[in-house]
Amino acid sequence: MVTGETAAGGAAPTPDPKTPSAHQLRLFVALAEELHFSRAAARLFMTQSALSQQIRDLEKRLGVRLFDRSSRAVTLTPQGRVLLADARGVVAAMDRLSRSASTQARRLSGRLVVGTIGAEAAMPYTQAVLRLLHERHPLVEVDVRSLHFADHFDALFRHDVDVAFLRPPVPPGVEVQHLATEPRLACLSASDPLADRDRITLAELARHPVIDVPPQVPRLWWDFWAADPRPDGTPVRYGPVASDLEGLLHLVAQGRGMCFLPAAARDLFPRPGIRYVEVTDLPPSTAGLAWLRENRAEPLVEAVVAAAGHVASARDPGTVRDRSQDEDRPHNMADRPHDTEDRPHDMEDWAVSRPPRPAPSGPRPTSDPCGASGDAPAPRPSTTGT
Repeated sequence: MVTGETAAGGAAPTPDPKTPSAHQLRLFVALAEELHFSRAAARLFMTQSALSQQIRDLEKRLGVRLFDRSSRAVTLTPQGRVLLADARGVVAAMDRLSRSASTQARRLSGRLVVGTIGAEAAMPYTQAVLRLLHERHPLVEVDVRSLHFADHFDALFRHDVDVAFLRPPVPPGVEVQHLATEPRLACLSASDPLADRDRITLAELARHPVIDVPPQVPRLWWDFWAADPRPDGTPVRYGPVASDLEGLLHLVAQGRGMCFLPAAARDLFPRPGIRYVEVTDLPPSTAGLAWLRENRAEPLVEAVVAAAGHVASARDPGTVRDRSQDEDRPHNMADRPHDTEDRPHDMEDWAVSRPPRPAPSGPRPTSDPCGASGDAPAPRPSTTGT
């Protein structure tokens, strides 16, 4: 409460001399609980004389005696007992105000750029992570950007995006919080003899060329998605090149190659001339939130990674899971030990050491408007994983 009139020059109003300070009320509560000036002063880290002076001033401001003092004891007066409850209420309210102000001061703000590949922006785990991030940090502005698979890792390394929802495996220097596991399906032309089958095996696809990707795409990533090499060690034959998903599906529909996609693609990317078929011996795929290891300590990155970890640990029932109920584990090596913890994985030790593909003998064909080139299928040189 304040009194007095504001001067013409805009001077601040003067405090009412009868209004106690929050500090004095805190001292009153402490002395009422200790009923001993020396112990209360020690608890408050002040001298006994200073405490005594503050209590006298408080009594003067309130116009009532709060304590009876004698050489043997300190006791609350009847008025003191009545006012103690109100004083505690004021002190508690001031504590809540301080905590709230501290929280507001620490609240994150700024702009987080989030990349997504394919239909990851529509997946339930992505939406759950971004929803939780907003609930925890409503001042953070989230900018979601669609990335092509030809450059989605480059977008991270160029710092075009802060984090990305994508499909592992990932190259060295990138970390991932696992979010979901689901099967991979074969994506075939509707005219393919295998397209009407319910299930097929990798051996039955041995003669099918696989759509390739531009050279800037890490081979670690596309080797996994091409299932190269096959379980018997046979290298994959590669067909024309696609730089984005629509270009890839266009080439498949034309019968110029096939590819493997997450099971969600059956519902999210139906196209005329394309069929999705289950492959019984193809390891599942995973989805996750990725970020550069060097950026892990950035406050906005920490915040979204923490939200992703919470969503992963909650095991959202909306998340696509592997039909075999496979445990959470690293994303690209079927023979790696299971890792059942929902935690970020450093993927650097997953890198597959393989000789680079030889450069084409002639100029690389020009991509068509759909992101596909017209080079004929050709076997890829044999390589050996380590």
